[in-house]
Amino acid sequence: MTPLLELHDLTKAFFGVAAVKGVSLHVNAGETLGLIGQNGAGKSTLMNLVGGVVHPDSGRLLLKGNPYHPRTPADAQQSGIAFIHQELNLFTNLTIAENIFISDFPRGGFPGTFNRAKIKQQTRELLNAVGLDIAPETPLDRISPGERQLVEIARALHQDAALIIFDEPTTSLTARETERLFTIMDQLTAQGKGIIYISHILGDVRKLADRIAVMRDGELVALEAADNFPISRMISLMVGRSIEQLYPPRTSAPTNKSLLEVRGVRTAGIVENISFQLKAGEVLGLFGLMGSGRTELARMIFGMDPFDSGSILVEGEPLHKPSPRASIRSKIAFVTENRREEGLLMSIDIANNISLVSLPEFASNLIQMVDQQQMHEAAQETATILQLKSGDIRQQPVKALSGGNQQKVVIAKWLLSRPSIFIMDEPTRGIDVGAKYEIYSIIDQLAANGSGVLIISSELEELTGMCDRILVMSQGEVVGEFDRAAFNRERILSAAFREHNPEQPVSG
Repeated sequence: MTPLLELHDLTKAFFGVAAVKGVSLHVNAGETLGLIGQNGAGKSTLMNLVGGVVHPDSGRLLLKGNPYHPRTPADAQQSGIAFIHQELNLFTNLTIAENIFISDFPRGGFPGTFNRAKIKQQTRELLNAVGLDIAPETPLDRISPGERQLVEIARALHQDAALIIFDEPTTSLTARETERLFTIMDQLTAQGKGIIYISHILGDVRKLADRIAVMRDGELVALEAADNFPISRMISLMVGRSIEQLYPPRTSAPTNKSLLEVRGVRTAGIVENISFQLKAGEVLGLFGLMGSGRTELARMIFGMDPFDSGSILVEGEPLHKPSPRASIRSKIAFVTENRREEGLLMSIDIANNISLVSLPEFASNLIQMVDQQQMHEAAQETATILQLKSGDIRQQPVKALSGGNQQKVVIAKWLLSRPSIFIMDEPTRGIDVGAKYEIYSIIDQLAANGSGVLIISSELEELTGMCDRILVMSQGEVVGEFDRAAFNRERILSAAFREHNPEQPVSG
């Protein structure tokens, strides 16, 4: 049987750094191929070669046995290859139907008109195919992330894609939405579609894939049946060594010194009477389900969003008129969950991204000219401390980095400003197990150096693995507090799922 897609000895380098080194593999019709590897392993570059985003330095591609030379993403689309990205390529200001037919609206009987009845009918058929019972004219910004994911798949079906590439598709989905997505994927392979599934959730890859390809440092290091890959072997192949523990041992303990105190912070309908302290040397976790108010609270603490009442104290001193600028002056850092849109300037070089917060420190008081050499040296020193994997930081744009290394740039940006309080919202979202270990080690070192770290995470295992204490939020309130000695997954989840009531918070 002729494979659907074949890659033969593909090679690609950026800024003198090889991203893909002689990779050869194939995907069959009706098969799911799992593709795993650390951030920076070359997965995204390999898929960009398939999608016509970048072009190989050497090697060749075959599609259904024929030479395949995509010069643009449009070429890949027309050849029957669709991408379902982690950050969906949809227009939230348009309707579902408009998103599906964005490039080929059926024409009406008169020039410049569209056949709206046909658009509506075909959209309904496509939505039915993915199990989505929503009106075609519904604006995209009114549906959930999981439903948007299904709209993206419906668009792929409309394009009659033979190969669908899923890149971290479950990052923003609930458990129910994830299971729904997996059911649709099984249906697609049963129809003869080929799937490449990229994810850092190794259990999902093993569950879904027929075969698994493992990449490390731009090379393909294994390609075998999924049954041959216990999780431990997957991790070992990805990182090139065995990881006995997913979390580094904590090397410090909290002191009695209060760095940050939140007193009675309230915004009607969002958060209610939130109070807690963050101590020097402490890693404090904030857990809750979607909609619990965790991120909203973090933004209020940093001054990005206002709050109706309450106060924020830094080392016992009230933070008057909270704002990001006031927070930075008070040595508070905020590592946002949305690094691409809020944390980094993606097209700008790494050095300037690292220097963003600290830029005034490198400017002369007299003429306000930035000392470029001093700035670059400080940025390079910080990048070295965090073991950033990159080319020349003065030339390479941050968008060319892997997700894990982009997250290191976000942290480096704040480290350079020497903060004592770190607020980290989903600090390891979308990065692999090896990069996560490195981020956890950085967090431990921050606490060991006397900083206080507040981690907001949807991954309970992450919080129990790293934190000294966990606060649980539900419907805008803190409903539970657990010390490390009392960490219990069932009790923490029970607190998070608890219906709103006037009882006192649960303690561990």
